[in-house]
Amino acid sequence: MAMDWYVVTTLSSHEDKVKKLLERQKTKWPDGAKVGQVKIPLHEVAELRGGKKRVIKKKLMPGYVFIEAELSDELQQRIRSLPGIMGFVSTGVDPQVLSEEEMHSLFTEIGPTTADDKQATRILFNKGDIVRIVDGRFTGWQGTIDNVMPEKGKVVVMVEIFGNANPVELDYLQVTKI
Repeated sequence: MAMDWYVVTTLSSHEDKVKKLLERQKTKWPDGAKVGQVKIPLHEVAELRGGKKRVIKKKLMPGYVFIEAELSDELQQRIRSLPGIMGFVSTGVDPQVLSEEEMHSLFTEIGPTTADDKQATRILFNKGDIVRIVDGRFTGWQGTIDNVMPEKGKVVVMVEIFGNANPVELDYLQVTKI
């Protein structure tokens, strides 16, 4: 019998604990060899803290852990009984098996390779959007987006200074939509 992928629901923010516990426990169980990989889908998000841009990893699907296993009733019961695990995602009585295509789409990073490009694909602004500046010399000011430069991860915002609209080039992270 081949190993399949299953989804386990966990308590909120217990994904890492459950993953470590599963990896430790599978070495102790008699049928632990039937448990393969344990994964948590993550994605990179750029954020601005203290005026510096950082790329952090966030959980793509909070509350879920993916387990590769050759699942028997006994193994299923052992996994369910671990602390922090709520149960398996199922379509009735039996846990739902994920296809290889679903797993591939969840765990394959598709697209740009630099942090700025990844950020540009996740935060979409359009010309004419009204934004508030959240970092930099114009913090707290509002303006209208005049130009979007996704290749640079920047926008040009028209900010009214002394009654005149002036263009200000800002990073995506320095503005938020209103």
